[in-house]
Amino acid sequence: MSIWPNGCFAGQHVLVTGGTSGIGAAIAEAFLAEGAIVTATGVSLDEVSRAAQSMPGLRTAMLDVRNAAEIESLVASLPSLHHVVNCAGIIKRGAEHDPEVFADVVNINLTGTMRICAATRAKLAQAKGTIVNTASVLSYFGGGLVPGYAASKGGIAQLTKSLAIAYAPDGIRVNAVAPGWIETPLTTALRENAERNAAILARTPLARWGRPEDIAGGVLYLSSPLASFVTGTVLAIDGGYMVV
Repeated sequence: MSIWPNGCFAGQHVLVTGGTSGIGAAIAEAFLAEGAIVTATGVSLDEVSRAAQSMPGLRTAMLDVRNAAEIESLVASLPSLHHVVNCAGIIKRGAEHDPEVFADVVNINLTGTMRICAATRAKLAQAKGTIVNTASVLSYFGGGLVPGYAASKGGIAQLTKSLAIAYAPDGIRVNAVAPGWIETPLTTALRENAERNAAILARTPLARWGRPEDIAGGVLYLSSPLASFVTGTVLAIDGGYMVV
């Protein structure tokens, strides 16, 4: 039985960038379970194919969020659009101190998010739809190995607040989730490092790693009528990590 009001997502069109793996895939799957028509994008044919096979009914597309022409073509192919979730992202630990790597990380994580928001604004306005961006606990903390990632996620938080103001006259709500430490392929190395794993769990009041579906719940809430008076919010989903 759905917890969401009156099957509110049934038949609605949802775009999830980075929706073929990790947190994005969990979000795509959650919308599908509520009867939404979901298009998920990925950067590799293998990733996109595996997602399509594992989630019956999922529509998939290859997309590089650095490429404005690809974005415009994808958005034009969608008959309508009610919800956008920006999950496409990259992290390059250590290498981000190279200015070129730094710039590429910011281009994908932050500018890529802006490209998607700008390209989908008109269709979202027609539906009085929603955008949920993916920030991070590193929107608030520095990361010595990941200056590009941290800078981009700090930018996501401010972009979300800014677009919430700019898009409000269109009836579009813009929010973000800020995941904490989540079990995804991107965090495998940290979870396998006994010292880092112990430090993360020691600081997390709920004393566990988050799961991708934990983030999906927050995204569906922010996209639903239950959050009809919520915009410009960055919702931390971190097991309490930031309150310690």
